Amino acid sequence: MDYVIPVPEQASLAVAGDDRRFPVRRIFCVGRNYTAHVREMGGDERDPPFFFCKPADAIVASGASIPFPSATSELHHEIELVVAIGTGGANIPVARALEHVYGYAVGIDLTRRDLQQFAKDKRRPWDMSKGFDNSAPCGLLHPAADVGHIAQGTIRLTINGSVRQESDLAKMIWNIPETIAHLSNLVVLAPGDLIYTGTPDGVGPVRVGDWLTGEVAGLSDLNLTVD
Repeated sequence: MDYVIPVPEQASLAVAGDDRRFPVRRIFCVGRNYTAHVREMGGDERDPPFFFCKPADAIVASGASIPFPSATSELHHEIELVVAIGTGGANIPVARALEHVYGYAVGIDLTRRDLQQFAKDKRRPWDMSKGFDNSAPCGLLHPAADVGHIAQGTIRLTINGSVRQESDLAKMIWNIPETIAHLSNLVVLAPGDLIYTGTPDGVGPVRVGDWLTGEVAGLSDLNLTVD
């Protein structure tokens, strides 16, 4: 097939122990999936999960340096476990949801918090506060066949060596199977989709010159510098 402009490069993730890469199709993010974070953001922890999206080309590999984004003075970090979908489907039952998981990685949902607050106040979409360039750093992808299915363990983010966020994955309000099942009732999930599963409390500012390290027990760290 021929195209009138050059075809964009396929966004992808490096896979642990494999020279092949995981192609990224879509990025779905869960909003407010840890009780303490819901409370710090003024939300209601009884609400069902909700989702927003980032473009696939917002992916940034571990070890990268990114520029401080434009149009914001409040860039915030949100450390998250990322789930990579290997087998698609709709209306996936909770009991079979993990069969659709290819693997797991450490991610950071970078957020232009001032733009997000403005959008909330005006009842407008969050797109430009969440889906901007370089807003989805993601580390090395580990196949579930190698690391198993992750349901608990430390999740932590440090900036310049100081801990900013730390919790346990077991504290998710909606666990991974429930999240996959709920999302698959809203869209038909497909191979290549990523799900950023929400962040614990402790979100806060990122400054020019900061170096960030994201950690999830059992996975490779995610390292990022903001220039």
